[in-house]
Amino acid sequence: MTDQFIGLLRAATLADRRPVDDRACIEGMLSNSNLIVTARDSEKLVGMARSMTDFHFACYLSDLAVDEKYQKRGIGKKLQELTQQQLGPKCKLILVTAPNANDYFKQVGYRHNPRCWWLERDQRIR
Repeated sequence: MTDQFIGLLRAATLADRRPVDDRACIEGMLSNSNLIVTARDSEKLVGMARSMTDFHFACYLSDLAVDEKYQKRGIGKKLQELTQQQLGPKCKLILVTAPNANDYFKQVGYRHNPRCWWLERDQRIR
């Protein structure tokens, strides 16, 4: 699954924002996710929604990837719908997106929250 996921990230043009050259990190990303929904064309992985959730309050959709050749066919929307179906009635779907994807997420119904913060691994809490 690791090689397929790396291939998908490259085919979805997400490789520049994901550690695709660090196999151990990608393996950890997959093995520590507790909700993964995939789309396939026969054996080929063409889409994935990878999340971490408590299933009751918050679900962080950390990767939504669809192979560029398969985009604009409703696959990403279906992956999100299937993810949401696994969640409890009060569980929010939360994600951080690349700026060029803002219009897509607004179009499918997400609300924007400008209060996202992050701390890089090499930075320390002050």
